Amino acid sequence: MRVVVGRIGRAHGIRGDLSVDPRTDEPERRFAVGSSVLCRDGELTITSSRPHSGKWLVHFAEVPDRTAAERFHGAVLAVEVDPDEVPEDDDAFYDHQLVGLTVTVGGTSRGRVLDVMHLPAHDSLLVEVDGRRVQVPFVEALVPEVDLEAGTVTIEDRPGLLNPEEADEVR
Repeated sequence: MRVVVGRIGRAHGIRGDLSVDPRTDEPERRFAVGSSVLCRDGELTITSSRPHSGKWLVHFAEVPDRTAAERFHGAVLAVEVDPDEVPEDDDAFYDHQLVGLTVTVGGTSRGRVLDVMHLPAHDSLLVEVDGRRVQVPFVEALVPEVDLEAGTVTIEDRPGLLNPEEADEVR
């Protein structure tokens, strides 16, 4: 199964380094020297990597210079993982583990997770609740529990979170 681990940004310098926005909780593992990632129709081998200003600067053996690097702007990086593999961190999940989970609110089943959205500030869950699609920030205060064995994700009900009509009026 393919798992997205990053998105390539701008070229950095003249030697072909690329700025990568990580989409993984394990960037040290996914961008380790000697490892490979899938990109477009091929595979890229990492020859150097380091964190830099919230992103990673990565050099690939197949990208010899800045001109070559500029052609990769916006490309998605992925790796193949065993569908049964789980991230090392107890609070980390692969998207495919979350999609399809039953959404519970106050112990009652209310819907299901449709997708995981990777936004700049934080990840969000796109959930179907009572026949409507709602975006819920995937933060502990709003999503306190994910139980893969039970197939559930618990969402805290806050005014307006799951039902916009229940939001407090702003005066």
